[in-house]
Amino acid sequence: MKKRTLIHDIAKHLEVSIATVSLVLNGKAKEHRISDALAVRVLKYVEEVGYKPNQLAKSLRTGKTHVIGLLVEDIANPFFATVAGLIERHALARGYHILYCSTENDTTKAKDLIAMLQDRHIDGYIIAPPAGVEKEIEALLKNDIPTVLFDRYLPNLPTDYIVVDNEGGAYEAACHLLAQGMARVAFLTTESEQTQMAARLQGYTRAMQVHGQPLIVQRIPLAFEGDKEVSIAAIGRFLEANPTCEAIVFANNSLTVYGLEAIGRLGRRIPQDLAVISFDDNDLFRLHSPPITAVAQPVEALAETLINVLLNGLATAQAAPPDRQQIVLPLSLLVRGSSVR
Repeated sequence: MKKRTLIHDIAKHLEVSIATVSLVLNGKAKEHRISDALAVRVLKYVEEVGYKPNQLAKSLRTGKTHVIGLLVEDIANPFFATVAGLIERHALARGYHILYCSTENDTTKAKDLIAMLQDRHIDGYIIAPPAGVEKEIEALLKNDIPTVLFDRYLPNLPTDYIVVDNEGGAYEAACHLLAQGMARVAFLTTESEQTQMAARLQGYTRAMQVHGQPLIVQRIPLAFEGDKEVSIAAIGRFLEANPTCEAIVFANNSLTVYGLEAIGRLGRRIPQDLAVISFDDNDLFRLHSPPITAVAQPVEALAETLINVLLNGLATAQAAPPDRQQIVLPLSLLVRGSSVR
């Protein structure tokens, strides 16, 4: 087995001090008046021998691991998968790595994951929090560990968060259907009371009240992968019990996927029998026949803003605490064939 090259070996071979090699590798050659020629010689030899710094030793020395913990509801969900991929891309460009975890909206699992990441001394957290983790996140903040929430926030905890205009997006979706001449518009949501779901219901409710139309709200048990039949069956029962329903706004993309299957099983035609809008887009929605109208979240802007806010918190953690960043991003309604008659 080939012996691992150490910084001591590099210094000995080049006949320079370990400190000199370290300064060059950390990009501090100029400020310590190390000549360009020597810096080039060090970097060239490091590349030749394939030297890799000991990250554990470096983190112990600097107090930084350059690792960020990302806790999402479900990494298999297209929305969270897309956001996670973009966050990773932005993080890598800034010298940070990402550890992903799925909470499955389970409070106990989320607490265990936060404890596990704490044991790894990661630098900061980006979290889509389930209910019941207020104490754990409060403890992170008290320990000056930068933490940014997204998708939803915890109303009783002053944190940095980046969310979207959930109420405005649902309002626009419902108004679009009403403008198509559909009066009986339903809103299918989950049993969650999280802020983003509550705001979407609020937006739908406001639109129906403004236009003097009745509310048709159904809460569906949103099962995770493997139990999707629970959700599909519940949506099917709703459709059979409400034959005069003309349109549905689904409160997230998972519900939409289950809803499309339920609608198909009952032989209902979209949009002739039932118009459909999804809150959250999905690449598959463009390929569906007809394509599915969606309230699209600005995933690129969301990911970039999350990284910027978190890294700003990391940069100022040792200085005066920065003002809380509580940012609401706009949404766009992508009108496709499923909602137009």
